[in-house]
Amino acid sequence: MRFFYISGLLSLFLIAALLPNVSQATHVRAGEITTKLISKTSLTYKITFTAYFDEQKGKAAADQAENYTFCFGDGSTADVRRSSRVYINGRTSSVNSYTVIHTYPGPGTYTIGVTVPNRNADTKNLPPAANSDQIRFFVSTTIYVNAALLTNSTPVMLNPPLDSGRVGQKFCHNPAAFDADGDSLAYRLSVPKTSLTDNGCVGRDIPAYQDPTRFGSASETGGASTFSINPITGDLCWDAPGEVGQFNFAFIIEEWRNGVLIGEITRDMQIIVVDNKNQRPLIQPIPDLCVEAGTLINQPVTATDPDGNRVIISGFGGVFNVGQDGVALPAGELIQPAYARLVNGGITQNQPATATFTWQTGCNQIRVSPYEVVFKATDVPPKPTPALVSFQSFRIQIVGPSVKGLTARPTATANGRAILLSWTPYTCGTAGTTLAIYRKEGCDVVPPRPCVTGIPAGYTLIARVPLNTTTYTDTSALKRGVSYSYRLVAVYPDVNGGANGGVSLASDQACLVLPLLAPVITQVTVDSTQTTTGQITVRWTRPLGLTPGDLGGPYQYRLQRAEGLTGTTFVPIATINTVLAPNAADTVYIDRGSSTSALNTTANAYRYRLEFYYTDATSGQLTRLDVTDAASSVRLAVAPANRRVTLSWQANVPWSNDGKVHDVYRSRSGPNGPFNKICEVSVQAAPYSFTDDGSDTFTADGNTSRVLSADSSYCYRVMTRGQYTDAQLTKLGILTNYSQIICATPTDTTRPCPPVLSLDSLDCASLTPESLCDVSSFTNQLSWTPTTSPSCDANIASYKLYYGRYRSDTLGLLTSVAVPTTRFDHTSLTTVAGCYYVTAVSQRGLESAPSNTVCNEACPSLVLPNVFTPNGDGKNDVFAPLKCPRFVERIEFVVYNRWGAKLYEGSGPTLAWDGRSSDGAELPTGLYYYQATVHYALLDRNAPPQIIKSWVQIFRENTGSR
Repeated sequence: MRFFYISGLLSLFLIAALLPNVSQATHVRAGEITTKLISKTSLTYKITFTAYFDEQKGKAAADQAENYTFCFGDGSTADVRRSSRVYINGRTSSVNSYTVIHTYPGPGTYTIGVTVPNRNADTKNLPPAANSDQIRFFVSTTIYVNAALLTNSTPVMLNPPLDSGRVGQKFCHNPAAFDADGDSLAYRLSVPKTSLTDNGCVGRDIPAYQDPTRFGSASETGGASTFSINPITGDLCWDAPGEVGQFNFAFIIEEWRNGVLIGEITRDMQIIVVDNKNQRPLIQPIPDLCVEAGTLINQPVTATDPDGNRVIISGFGGVFNVGQDGVALPAGELIQPAYARLVNGGITQNQPATATFTWQTGCNQIRVSPYEVVFKATDVPPKPTPALVSFQSFRIQIVGPSVKGLTARPTATANGRAILLSWTPYTCGTAGTTLAIYRKEGCDVVPPRPCVTGIPAGYTLIARVPLNTTTYTDTSALKRGVSYSYRLVAVYPDVNGGANGGVSLASDQACLVLPLLAPVITQVTVDSTQTTTGQITVRWTRPLGLTPGDLGGPYQYRLQRAEGLTGTTFVPIATINTVLAPNAADTVYIDRGSSTSALNTTANAYRYRLEFYYTDATSGQLTRLDVTDAASSVRLAVAPANRRVTLSWQANVPWSNDGKVHDVYRSRSGPNGPFNKICEVSVQAAPYSFTDDGSDTFTADGNTSRVLSADSSYCYRVMTRGQYTDAQLTKLGILTNYSQIICATPTDTTRPCPPVLSLDSLDCASLTPESLCDVSSFTNQLSWTPTTSPSCDANIASYKLYYGRYRSDTLGLLTSVAVPTTRFDHTSLTTVAGCYYVTAVSQRGLESAPSNTVCNEACPSLVLPNVFTPNGDGKNDVFAPLKCPRFVERIEFVVYNRWGAKLYEGSGPTLAWDGRSSDGAELPTGLYYYQATVHYALLDRNAPPQIIKSWVQIFRENTGSR
């Protein structure tokens, strides 16, 4: 409920007193544009511009306002003539309609605009106020044109956009917007618009517009002045005006369907603020209402006035099918008949004044969105005091009535048990309406909440039937002894592309428990696990709800079997005649298969069902009464793991094995046993599981705990416990069943522990310049120590040694050695630099994690002389390193003269310069400079080279023959 007050329209003489004389060209006070799709085969719309003219100071201009230019948003325009002019408010204003039919070229979003010259003068928040009559009036409406919308009309606003407020009191306006299609509406503030020309198609905000709070006083609660609109209800409120005068403002109504914006309409409205001591009338609160279609609504509306003045009650809304000019619209223009009335509305009454809102609702008014009615109370004070009014919104939700008279009774069909539903004809539906049928197990009575459509939680849809259907036979997976609850709803067609669909209220519950006239299977247990001679015992009850006198005897059981947990190909395996004697052994059967149908309990589960026959008294023939729900044997599966075996089991049975304790049995001696119970497993929901790690937690029959070995096979079987959940069958107690026997061998993924590796490394600090002289091949000596742990495999067969030349390398397999070897010499190396790790390999071929990584680093060394004599005497003829260079990979050598000119450049694994230039010319005796870049065979692949910059003296004196 929303409750607010505004002051009423001023009388004629007050408006005259407030407004100065203006030119005859000024006359527009307010307006909006509405549209309606009028064709089912084309994109043709009826477009109406509704304008409110000042008939007092702008009558001459209003007389001449016979046509305006419509801009349709698709590039076309039309000159549209006035179709109607209705005077309101004592002929001080008029409602003017301009209507045109327009067809759009195709789907799209179009903005329709109309410009009117000009507004009336003295609008305070459009300064300069004295010249507001020079501002053009522009409004627009945007529509989404799409044939998929089927029908679409913009909302119409049934409360005129002309009001008056009082200084210091909260002012509110509600447009009483109504959308005939049932679309959702949302509201937001905007700014009054103008255009650049008299026939302009594009609007723009009036630059001089000022928010009304600029002229506000303190709100009624004492805070700052506010101006806002409720986005859901459309209540536009100014709390509170602070100055006498005329004001314009605008707001937008958005139209939404299925969460998609399909249009928006702008209303530009005007109010006049006065000052008086009259108090507003009061409307007693009216709660929102929800009714079934077909209900006659009689809602009293009571108003009082604090000053004791008489009161007039009036109403606005689409349910009245009356336009904002007070004139009745053609049948079906807003809503389908019958239309609402306000008895004693629009007349002056002594207070407390009472009017009665009455509306005979109908099925064609069902829709998802509620209907909204706005009631207005106007006081009638002594003249010349102006009247004040208050408004209150009243929302009415019309829902589809429930399906009545639903009943359920048991029946039978050629395919077995069934439930026949019946209900009275449903008359509150249009073409395309269907009835949806829902079912759930259980008959707990949870009445639907008032005015909540649809089915309560817990139900499942089982069928949809045409509207004129009154019966339905349910044959889908019905179980004897189970109670079933049914409800129906009507599903209405989506005639407006998403706005008016929905469902009705749910019917009352119809509940039925199927009688237990058939036997009930209580056991399917595997006695023997064999490939061709398996054995399963099947047990059942006698018909729990049947005595020998109910139907003619003799009677007969016919047992059928299907292969697999979910098998449906049932074949007969036994026929058992019975007279239903209490002590007869006729409710058990041991299935051993046959010569033509071997029972392979090793490979398969089996499923059983039982037919029950009685002797028809008329024909004397055996006649099937019913068939039990099928029940399967327990199927056990195994999954070997590392020194473990994981078991999983399931059964397809009409009772529940959930929430019970199941027993697990194990044999260490093969499928012939003996079997020991090793665990009691509390299961929750299938599939059930258990992992055997060799432990035995049930020791009453002996403790067989021992770690599982990959060298042994273990056999298992499971005993399940279950119980029927229906109250009629729980008395049968706990039902036990054994699975088949299945064997498995665990795997063993236990790996050895990684060894600890060591390396005889060079001690560079202890080396002399002569160390490693003339050594060109090196050896790295490695040794390792095995490690053990209870979690590691101690049975080691060999070791793998991995090597990488550089520290950054991924180490690759170097060699593999058998136990008991724990040493290895890595020979024929050009450098000792390199990294190693070792792994242990078990007898099962499983490799341990890598050991620690050990690395050896080279000890580089290179010394160059300062003089040499390249005179061919075989002594000191080349410039080369002094003795014992270590771990040199490459030398880049460059020679310069004293002026910096490069004379020689060479590169190689060794250095032996003969004193010649790069072109082969002998260099004369003298001093030369050089740079040697030495790359060593180190662990770091990118280790920086050693740079040696120095000088060398060449002597060429011939110490021999010369």
